[in-house]
Amino acid sequence: MLPEENTLPKSYYQAKKILSSMGMQYKKIHACPNDCILYRHEFEEMSNCPRCGVSRYKVKDDEECSIDENSKKAPPAKVLWYLPIVPRFKRLFANGDDAKDLTWHANGRNCDGMVRHPIDCSQWKKIDRLFLDFGKEARNLRLGLASDGMNPYGNLSTQHSSWLVLLVIYNFPPRLCMKQKYMMLSMMISGPRQPGNDIDVYLSPLIEDLTKL
Repeated sequence: MLPEENTLPKSYYQAKKILSSMGMQYKKIHACPNDCILYRHEFEEMSNCPRCGVSRYKVKDDEECSIDENSKKAPPAKVLWYLPIVPRFKRLFANGDDAKDLTWHANGRNCDGMVRHPIDCSQWKKIDRLFLDFGKEARNLRLGLASDGMNPYGNLSTQHSSWLVLLVIYNFPPRLCMKQKYMMLSMMISGPRQPGNDIDVYLSPLIEDLTKL
């Protein structure tokens, strides 16, 4: 299907290797099927949820809920796919054109009193007043967080959903900030049902990176 001299990777492993060297690696984090916890930090070695007692792994109906060491080869019951944001932000600032566009809100916009961008709204100005040090540095990133679910199989009766968490960078000018190229997929929550109000459990890796920044 592809031309003979194409430069696309020949295998999934080669594609993954290229993305990893570019800082586009991902983390696969196991989650409780009932959205109680993520199996990381103090819960990393546990096989059952300390809050609801449900198994970390998929078990058959005729198996006991307690899992021994051999059963840990079973697939996880629920998984969070997290794409670290810090390496990708670094790559944006490493590109001269992108680095210039990231300071557009302070150096390149037209201040005529018209509302064309979130920077022209009162909420943006309120943040600058409340956090003076943050507002003075034009390179500080202003981010919007959005989440929505999808059915990857296109069948409404399928008991599976994938919830995407996207980051929108509002530093960019209007012609760029909502383009697909600059909308970052930060995580994907896959499982038999939507996370609902428990989505804050899944946002913890993202919040840790934002706190670090």
